[in-house]
Amino acid sequence: MILSILDRHIGRGIFVSTVFVFGVLLALSIFIIFVQAMADFGKFSFGLPELVHYVVMSQPRKLYELFPVIVLIGAIMGLSAMALNSELIAMRAAGVSIARIVGSTMKAGLVFVVASVLLGEYVVPFAESVAQRDRAQALHEGLQQRSSGLWLRDGETFVNIGEVLPDLSLLRVNIYDFSDSTRLRSQTFASRARLQGEQWQLEGVRQSFIQDESVNFQYARARIWNTTLTQDVVSVFAVVPDGLSMQQLYRYIEHLRQNSQEVGRYQLAFWQKIFMPLATAVMVLLATPFVFRPVRSGGLGQRVFLGIMLGLTFVVLNQIIGYFGLLYGLSPVISALTPILLFLGLALVLLRRSAH
Repeated sequence: MILSILDRHIGRGIFVSTVFVFGVLLALSIFIIFVQAMADFGKFSFGLPELVHYVVMSQPRKLYELFPVIVLIGAIMGLSAMALNSELIAMRAAGVSIARIVGSTMKAGLVFVVASVLLGEYVVPFAESVAQRDRAQALHEGLQQRSSGLWLRDGETFVNIGEVLPDLSLLRVNIYDFSDSTRLRSQTFASRARLQGEQWQLEGVRQSFIQDESVNFQYARARIWNTTLTQDVVSVFAVVPDGLSMQQLYRYIEHLRQNSQEVGRYQLAFWQKIFMPLATAVMVLLATPFVFRPVRSGGLGQRVFLGIMLGLTFVVLNQIIGYFGLLYGLSPVISALTPILLFLGLALVLLRRSAH
């Protein structure tokens, strides 16, 4: 794709404004998450370094969710600044059509489309995983998450949990019971553990009793597990769909189906990530009609305010349609695509009006 001087000039203006908007929303997001995280400050080992680390690593996911809004406001600001400086009038007087200006704007939008993909696929999954893991470990002493699963100490026993499912049932539970002399007395394996009321029930149990010169085995379909492990603790380690990449979501959805878990929430997150580049492009397109309106005193502030309102409307509409889709069993593809198509229609209508 060959970029002309016009493309680079318009792209530079939009990029600078978008970076400014990004910085403002980043500062606001840091403040909000910092205030929310202060509720855990001082608990166990969650001190100031852990608080700052959690706030910083939580930013990518928050900004990814607002990425279309950031691009919309940034594009409106960049193009409006050109309009207020009479640059767009000069372009039109030189014979540049509205379609040509829109095309240059969309070329600049491709940069943000690529940025949204990179942010969602690589930065967000890593940062969110680190943020939640380190926060959970700081808030629960004796709790560690490693590649082999979740490890915790429960009295004289050590527990290894392979995975926490969305319904908070546990897979591949290994319980190691030690004597006071740190000698292994028994090892219990359960294929799954479910919370029944306030008690955990192990399923598919195989228990090994270790004696001086022999090992005895016992098998049971189910048994009660007396433990101090609570639902609140394991819920921290349940997989959050917003923190996964598209590839991770696709594999995890198949894994949940094999374990008879509800996948609607994860399918919706998957398709929302699929359509995020399209949503970003639509926001750039939606910004272009506003700059062809007559320039009046205070026009930039009015347009930025309108951009903020449109962006917030998109975010709220996206969430509402997604929740209603899950509630009434609508296709996740339709739920994820509907807000984008509505705003695409709005952008095309406004563009058509501005051309006359």
